[in-house]
Amino acid sequence: MIPLDPLPNLIDQVYARILEAISDRTLQPGQRIRQNDLADRLGVSRQPVSHALHLLHRQGLVAESGRRGFEVTQLDPARIRQLYEVRGAIDALAARLAAERAGTDAAGRARLEAALSAGRRIDRNTNLAELIALDVAFHRAIYRLSGNPVIEETIAPQWPHMRRSMATVLSELDYRGSAWAEHAEIAGHIFAGDAKAAERAALAHAQTAGRMTEERLRASEEAAA
Repeated sequence: MIPLDPLPNLIDQVYARILEAISDRTLQPGQRIRQNDLADRLGVSRQPVSHALHLLHRQGLVAESGRRGFEVTQLDPARIRQLYEVRGAIDALAARLAAERAGTDAAGRARLEAALSAGRRIDRNTNLAELIALDVAFHRAIYRLSGNPVIEETIAPQWPHMRRSMATVLSELDYRGSAWAEHAEIAGHIFAGDAKAAERAALAHAQTAGRMTEERLRASEEAAA
């Protein structure tokens, strides 16, 4: 039998740091990743960096580049549109189920209220990594309140790609406010127990985010051409 890796926790930590850097664009799309540089910056050996990069490669977040090298993959506008089409259906279902349970799940309701309150405190100085984390926390709170764990299990593998796409629109000051206004509308319907309205608002929110992201990615492609 192959011996187990002795450093799984360190690999997880390195993976999380690199993923965060890709998500908030500290590592830009198309940027070549030098394992030695990353290892030095993170204060670790090359081994956990290499393991983490191979995990990211399997997820499509980095691609092979040159001899034993990697680079951050570009965001594909069509792929992002497809992801948001699926996410819209999942978020709509989650919001509907959450509204149906909001009156009986006190802990789940409190988690959503806390996520909404945290998001309302953002301002123009809130950094991109925190904006993304707050956005993800809000949607995860709805998934938890839905009472259906399969929802979160289904969307979990797509969060790294979603976090990258979020950076495209959350970097714009105007959208930050409108995104949380839409979040407040969704949460309001959930707290009121209005399942149909919550479902509609969640679907509309995902559709808007998907459309805006695709438009900005295509505009960036055209500008670079």
